[in-house]
Amino acid sequence: MNTLEAANRAVFLLINGTTATPAWLVGIAMLTAAYVIWLIPLLMAAMWLGGNEEQRNLALRACLVAMLGVGANQLIAVVWQHPRPFMIGFGHTFLPHAPDSSFPSDHATVFAGIALTLLWGGARCLGGLTLLAGALVAWARIFLGVHFPLDMLGAVIVAAISLEVISPLWHLAGDAVTRRAIMLYRNLFSRPIALGWLRR
Repeated sequence: MNTLEAANRAVFLLINGTTATPAWLVGIAMLTAAYVIWLIPLLMAAMWLGGNEEQRNLALRACLVAMLGVGANQLIAVVWQHPRPFMIGFGHTFLPHAPDSSFPSDHATVFAGIALTLLWGGARCLGGLTLLAGALVAWARIFLGVHFPLDMLGAVIVAAISLEVISPLWHLAGDAVTRRAIMLYRNLFSRPIALGWLRR
C-alpha cells in the first residue's frame, strides 16, 4: 500500500461511523447523503425561473460544468477502478450502494462544479452555501462508508478542471446559448408566463 492510499484509509477511519455511533447521527447522515443533492436542481430551477438573463446564464454554465464533471468521472471509472470501502471489507457501512468504482464521487463533483461556477461567476453567497452543503454531503458519504476522502478531493479537482474547460467556451458562445434557451423557455411556457405565473 502506498503512502497516499494509507493516508486515505487513515482519514477515512477518523470520519467513518462505528457500531457505537448513535442511531440519530446515522439517521442524519443518511438523510444528508441521500436527499441534500436535490437542493441542486431546486437551486438551478430557482435561478432560471426567478432570475434575470445574467443569472440564467450562470445557471446554465453551472449545469454544464457539473455535467462535464460527471461525464469525466465515468471515463475515469473505465480507466481506473477504485473499490469502495465496503468492497474491501474496510470500515463500517450504513448505506447500501452498488459495488462500483468510488473515485471520484459524483455527488461531490456536482456540488463542487455548481459551487465553483457560482463563486467564479460572482454569486458568492449562493456559491458558498452550495459549497457548505457539498461538504456536508461529502462528510455523510464517508461517514456512512460508501466513499473514501480522496474520492471527494478527486471530485473537486475534476470539477475545477471542468470549469476551466467550459469557461473559455462559454465566453465565446455562452450569451448566444442563453438567449436561445430563454427563447425556447418562453415558447414552451408562454401560457403560464402570460398569466404571470412565471417570470419572462
